[in-house]
Amino acid sequence: MTTAMNSQLQQLDRHLRHGEQAAAAVLCQQIIAAEPQSLSLHLTASQVWQRLGKFDAMLDMASKAVALSPFHPPALLREVESLVYCGQIAAAREKIKTLEQLADNDAALLQDVAHMYLHCAAHLDAARCYERAVALQPDQALYLFNLASSCVTTGELSKAETLFNRVIALDPADFGACLNRSMLKTWKPEQHHIAQLEQLLLRLPKQHPGEVPLCYALAKEHEDLGDATSSFQYLKRGALRRRNMLAYKGENDVAAMKKIRQTFTAELFSSLSSPQPSQLPTTTAERALFVLGLPRSGTTLVERILSSHSQVGSLGEINNLAFAIMQMAAGPGNKLDMIERSAHINMSQLREIYQHGIAGYGNDAPWLINKTPENYLYLGLIHQAMPHARIIHLRRHPLDSCYAMYKTLFRMGYPFSYSLEDLGHYYLAYHQLMQHWREVLPGRFLDIDYEVLVDQQESSTRAMLAYCDLPWEDACLDFHNNTAPAATASAAQVRQPLYRSSVQRWRSYEEQLAPLAAFLTEHGINCD
Repeated sequence: MTTAMNSQLQQLDRHLRHGEQAAAAVLCQQIIAAEPQSLSLHLTASQVWQRLGKFDAMLDMASKAVALSPFHPPALLREVESLVYCGQIAAAREKIKTLEQLADNDAALLQDVAHMYLHCAAHLDAARCYERAVALQPDQALYLFNLASSCVTTGELSKAETLFNRVIALDPADFGACLNRSMLKTWKPEQHHIAQLEQLLLRLPKQHPGEVPLCYALAKEHEDLGDATSSFQYLKRGALRRRNMLAYKGENDVAAMKKIRQTFTAELFSSLSSPQPSQLPTTTAERALFVLGLPRSGTTLVERILSSHSQVGSLGEINNLAFAIMQMAAGPGNKLDMIERSAHINMSQLREIYQHGIAGYGNDAPWLINKTPENYLYLGLIHQAMPHARIIHLRRHPLDSCYAMYKTLFRMGYPFSYSLEDLGHYYLAYHQLMQHWREVLPGRFLDIDYEVLVDQQESSTRAMLAYCDLPWEDACLDFHNNTAPAATASAAQVRQPLYRSSVQRWRSYEEQLAPLAAFLTEHGINCD
């Protein structure tokens, strides 16, 4: 390697460490021009383009890496991930099949293949890979953990419990397994793990990250046993520790939602000519159904009810829409600049990318649900690009909603949920944004209140089916018999018939939630 090349690589490393992605991209191109056969440089360039939101370039670099080494697993995995980001789901699934064959008896590679299947919402394929890896290495705790998590998704809860117990026996320091086991069911005085969990917590060194899952597990099991005081004490401790591990700045989310309101105005929509839903064709490819709202607001419940209908399938929580918007609105500046640019992207192209992507999942149901909660951020774009789409928004009592998020340790995302102060500011911004959408897009989506759905299941279900122009089917009332995978924090709960125990749950913590209630009330949100 020449001195000049070594200097360029060192400069590239500095750009990457300092988050200077645009400069890194330019330098990558220069280095690759001089070293066109470098596999590692192509993979690095792919990662840089991903961070810049240039997913086509991300895929181009990954594909060139594969061309340089057709059977190199990291390059193949990178190409699959790039295809997902570009919305080319069908092509990604085909590539993953090839990777699975290549994995053969390689348990570690099977884990990566399973992860890619999950990117494509292919949960049963992922489960097959996890099963194969465990068969190859039955005492590998990580592989058992992943299989157990897969069993939760597919509804095999007893098997999941057995597997999590095996994980904990093999690796007592796997505190994530302790938490996941606690989430599987409602524990009783004669069966729980509180003493075991408390001993594990006592033995932890200070500032150990395992404090977080152990505290959440203890909060869950104490709540199951009716000890609200102990539950909240552990929850507050775990959430505070988790919050201190994050670099999250809540004001950025608040500013983004304010910018959305300022950008997607009534004047903007009045200047556009969008056909009304009733005037649109209803071909299978155009029947998009969005179920959205804050996490833990009831979106999974509605998804299970609707997908129990013979004409409705669910894709679960997918990123196709967000990825397409990110790519089409990519450019200089920050998130606020991207929001402004997004109002002027080619809406026909956005629709085509989205529809091509969801067709690639292989579900041929006439209606396909996208249950990504955060899609409420994109209602203006959904309206413009897919005016035929049906949109169902879940509402829930503000304090029940915030508490449900606060007590959930999310695998990723939702960094605002680990502080009641952050939750208050985020909820207010969300509330204002939804009010904005109702004003500028009147009648464009259906609001469903979680509490009404629980109390009046049949009438609420009929209203949702009527909104989607679907005939009544009794199966929608027996949603808990729906055998489709459910990859959400409420995967275990939706296997049960409808229950009311989560309604008004916040009242058990009225004193602890009082500052949050005061903040929301002060800003005009009814918390009674």
